[in-house]
Parts: sequence; C-alpha cells; structure tokens
Amino acid sequence: MESQSGHATDKSHAISKVSPHELSKIEHVVAVMSGKGGVGKSSVTALLATALRRRGFQVGVLDADITGPSIPRLFGVHHRPEVAEVGMFPPRSQTGIEIMSLNLLLEQEDDPVIWRGPLIGGAVKQFWTDVIWGDLDYLLVDLPPGTGDSPLTVMQILPLDGMIIVTSPQELANMVVRKAIKMAEKMQVPIIGLVENMSYAICPHCKERWELFGPGRGASVAEDSGIPFLGALPLDPELTTLCDAGGVEQYQGEIIAQVQGWLDS
Repeated sequence: MESQSGHATDKSHAISKVSPHELSKIEHVVAVMSGKGGVGKSSVTALLATALRRRGFQVGVLDADITGPSIPRLFGVHHRPEVAEVGMFPPRSQTGIEIMSLNLLLEQEDDPVIWRGPLIGGAVKQFWTDVIWGDLDYLLVDLPPGTGDSPLTVMQILPLDGMIIVTSPQELANMVVRKAIKMAEKMQVPIIGLVENMSYAICPHCKERWELFGPGRGASVAEDSGIPFLGALPLDPELTTLCDAGGVEQYQGEIIAQVQGWLDS
C-alpha cells in the first residue's frame, strides 16, 4: 500500500512532527479522511484495519474523531485503557487490533464532548504521545469530517506516510471531499488514493446493481485531482449489521475482498 499521488513521501518534509511515546515503535501511519460526514469513513478505517490484521500485521487505530467517535463501537471495544505511570495502554479488539478513542474514557458512550478546538487538538496529540502503542506495523488514524483543528493537528504533528480519502456518489460529497484533497496537498501529505463508499447496492433477488445515490463520480474526482482511484465499495446490509453489533472483524463479504485488493496495489 504505497502513495501514488506524486507527492514526496519523505517524512522530513512534514511540519513540526512530534515523537510518539518512547515505548511505541510504529512503522507506518496512515490517515483516513472524508471531508464530509456520513460517507462511511470510520467503517472504511475499520475494514482496512481488519484486512491488515488478517495479513498478520500488528495494527492500531487512533480515533481522532473526538466529538463523534465510532471506532470502539465498530470493534465492540468498551473497556477503558489501562493507565500506568508511564502512559496508557490501548484496549485490544477480538483479533488483537489496538484501539484508542475518547469514547473509551467517558462514563457513558453517548456522553457529548463539548470542547473547543484547542482541547480537541490536544487530545489527539495525547493519543500519539501518551499512549503506549508498542510495536505496530500500521497505525490508522480515523479523522473527523471537515478540515478543522483535528485533521490539522494530525497532519502537523504525526509523521503520516499517506492518506486515504473517502467519498460517496453524491455531488455534494464530492464537492466537499475536494477540499480535503486540497488540504492534504497543502500540508504535503501523500495521498494513497480515493475510495467511493456506498457506491451501489446489489438486489438480493435479481442481482441487479442499484445506484441508490446516483452514478458514481469518485473515479472522475480522483482523475481530476491527479490521485489514484482505489475503487467503489457497495452497500452491504450484512456489514451494517455486524458494525452495529461490534463485529466488523467477522465480516467476510465482497467489501473486505476489495479492501484486501488495495493492499496488493
């Protein structure tokens, strides 16, 4: 899984990078960004983590969506991190994926986080500097929608090897996702590619392909932006059911096969 956007991948080009916890050794850091909410960015992050884990890699997910975290629910992780004098140890999922999210520190998972930008950026930084990730092959960073404080903090302080952009077929989503692409380019973050999520559905009876949100535009957006198009992912009720039940790692359908294909590209 390599960046093909034509931008430099040398981490020395990044701005004001901060070292992770001294007990963390992380080989690759990849962010997942959407620009617009509601396109399934967190589920794409979870599926990518699952695919990497099935390949035998040591994987962690840093949930940088501070005010709308969903990563713990997708993986069925609810217990708090273990806190020691040296730092915090992230909980593990059923298959051993390390998870860190603000939701794991709240009394109730539906408690709101009513914070201003500097506090949000500070929390993201602490998840990088104070969490003991140990030895990881990949740390995936699930970014919140938009181009605000949290994505900016991640791009400024984390040594990102690349970023995956997630969109959906609606023109409104693609208009906003172009902002995310331009932000990544201005911050000199290599773009691995663009994914169009919720692109279509397959009728369970006649197997006809339904474009519920209109014709896909992801490929043209990627081409216009000069970045690779990783592919179009369908809607799958089985995946939705498993995600709601915290069982994303159990999914065996078409989508995970496509995500596995990204790792070979």
